[in-house]
Amino acid sequence: MIIVTGATGKLGRRTVERLLERVPAERVGVSVRDPRRAADLADRGVRVRQGSFDDPASLAYAFEGAEQVLLVSLDRVGAECVAGHRAAVDAAVKAGAGRILYTSQMGAAHDSRFQACRDHAATEDLLAATGLPWTALRNGFYAASALQFLESARHTGEIALPADGPVAWTGHDDLAEATAAILAGAARFEGPTPPLTGPAALDFDAVAELATEMTGRPFTRTVLPDDTFHEQALAHGAPGPIADLLLSIFAAARDGEFTTVDSTLAELIGREPASFGHELERAWAAA
Repeated sequence: MIIVTGATGKLGRRTVERLLERVPAERVGVSVRDPRRAADLADRGVRVRQGSFDDPASLAYAFEGAEQVLLVSLDRVGAECVAGHRAAVDAAVKAGAGRILYTSQMGAAHDSRFQACRDHAATEDLLAATGLPWTALRNGFYAASALQFLESARHTGEIALPADGPVAWTGHDDLAEATAAILAGAARFEGPTPPLTGPAALDFDAVAELATEMTGRPFTRTVLPDDTFHEQALAHGAPGPIADLLLSIFAAARDGEFTTVDSTLAELIGREPASFGHELERAWAAA
């Protein structure tokens, strides 16, 4: 059985849907905090069990009978994040999983400027130490993150953000399709995959040009000092650690941590991944 954690989240849910196009529902199980949110999957024959990275006993139950476990990374940072991942990795080992897959990030490194990438690197170390076959899906930076940064600009036309660098913004749909292909056996990677990225790396200057072309309205790119951005994030209610995290994305981008563009994602899904322009147009059309 293929077990997917976080199956009611943005990436986990899409992955399950794509996986069901490739394997019978009885081969798929999901581990979710609230099984009620996955009731429709249960109706389709998917095994739905409650599981939380904060409750190892629940994971032992949720992972029972696993041939493969996909661990979708937690939306946390630092020691709390890695501790949750450790609990999930340990549970997968105890369940006898033949392979553990993990949604890492293209910039995963112990010396990354971005805390989340340091957490991914630490989790990859945990996987390597299990002695089991494992795969770290080095996902391109989610396009959804850029869209969040652009939310106010959608109304004002001003993209006021810290200095950045090119980022290979990548869509959830394409990453979910690639993940499902790997889980279903269409491809196999030992350890980290190559970067699974969209077709181009863009900075916010290029994004401003795209938005102008797409909407016919002028969009301007203003570079905010880091301190100003941090103060604004705090003023809008972000806790200090989250404000730090957001700012570190730009520091890492300036250092070129998310610049690489690779063909592996296209090869896995059999087509060119969606461009950031496509992701932007679809998001703003639905807003």
